[in-house]
Amino acid sequence: MSWQEMKSNMRILSLIVFSIMTCILFFFCIGTKREKGITCLISEWSGKEILFPADIYFTVYGKDTVGYPAKHSEYSIVCYMDSAGCTSCKLQPQMWKKFISMLYSGNGEEIPVLFFMHPKNREELIALLENSYFNHPVCIDEDDAFNRLNHFPSDMSFQTFLLDKDNKVVVIGNPIHNLKLGELYMQIIQGEEKKQKNVDRRSITTEVSIARSTVFLGNFDWQTKQKAIFTLKNTGGNPLVIENVSTSCGCTSAFYSQKPILSGKETKIEVIYEAEQPEYFNKKITVYCNAESSPIILSISGDAK
Repeated sequence: MSWQEMKSNMRILSLIVFSIMTCILFFFCIGTKREKGITCLISEWSGKEILFPADIYFTVYGKDTVGYPAKHSEYSIVCYMDSAGCTSCKLQPQMWKKFISMLYSGNGEEIPVLFFMHPKNREELIALLENSYFNHPVCIDEDDAFNRLNHFPSDMSFQTFLLDKDNKVVVIGNPIHNLKLGELYMQIIQGEEKKQKNVDRRSITTEVSIARSTVFLGNFDWQTKQKAIFTLKNTGGNPLVIENVSTSCGCTSAFYSQKPILSGKETKIEVIYEAEQPEYFNKKITVYCNAESSPIILSISGDAK
């Protein structure tokens, strides 16, 4: 293949990725003001080089210093987290642990995942990491040096990047908050074989009925854990497989079986809510599965006093 052909193929690949990203993010933002700026944002960041501070170090629980992760693979993932809003909601440590455990390139190489966190309170961040058993190395960037170099978008949905070997942006968007985007990450990293497997798997669909999709937990002491159970019944002809369950906040956890549910059988999703402070809450749980109605949206609400 000639150099001109290679350049042409790269341009085609970039256009395909750009189009897929735009469709995915438009789908998740439709009907909001964000819709208007998504195309410009993707266009601005696609192919842009991410710069790294000269003096950075990573720690585990803010104590054990580890070296800058060596990059030997074609791709890496960079996640920046600023000090705005709920830290546990943005980080979703359990979801990241699961996602990282599935990461490998087409030739088996490890994919570096670099976390840069600019917290309001260092001690609170470390406590969150410890309580979540999130022992992946992170850079606690109290000076916000990483952001000052790159001027990242303020929207947390666009503060995570898939980079190529030259640290240029291939995909912008958080694969934890958006499962379709997570699949795009995997397809690019693991190649066409993985993509074809995903297509084959998604072509086998079924139908699901839910006894109730919302649960009101009432009034309760905010220091007391609350539990809600959602029952899903497979009413279609193929086995039901729950691929993932994501929550809108780190104070909400979901537990479910990944075993296939046969036609006519039921499975339960257990949701645990632990309030961080007294508040009225309304939390969303998103169930990704091979049902035609996927993703399925569940919710819990209540008043933690």
